[in-house]
Amino acid sequence: MLMGEYHHTIDEKGRIIIPSKVRVELGEKFVVTRGLEACLFVYSMDEWNKIVSQLGTLPFTKQDARNFSRFFLSGATVVELDKQGRINLTSPLVSYAALKKDCIIIGVGDRLEIWNEDSWNQFMDSNIDDMSAIAENLFSQSFGGE
Repeated sequence: MLMGEYHHTIDEKGRIIIPSKVRVELGEKFVVTRGLEACLFVYSMDEWNKIVSQLGTLPFTKQDARNFSRFFLSGATVVELDKQGRINLTSPLVSYAALKKDCIIIGVGDRLEIWNEDSWNQFMDSNIDDMSAIAENLFSQSFGGE
């Protein structure tokens, strides 16, 4: 399981260090693509293949399915760690997530997310007060609640 919050920087060439604690779980090669909320999603090849399989089951006759597949797959790129534990992000991905110098990498179970530090702080500030209600809504049925 990928978890934790890590503070890293991206250099002018689009290189960012992937935290050593999660490198083994990601493997030698993994996929980075556009995520939701203007961050990047990072998947191991196994997780990526599961998602691609699920996308393949969506009806191509539905515009939402076509649009999401275009958005998600067109930005995807396979990356490898260099000797310093860095990956090189493409300029469209850097631009999409508005990555500047300071970035936040978070583990979210089956994936990592790479955020612009200001965007992450804004997300946390605007959502922190709602977490109790969100948890109650999401988990009340799962754990035998109402």
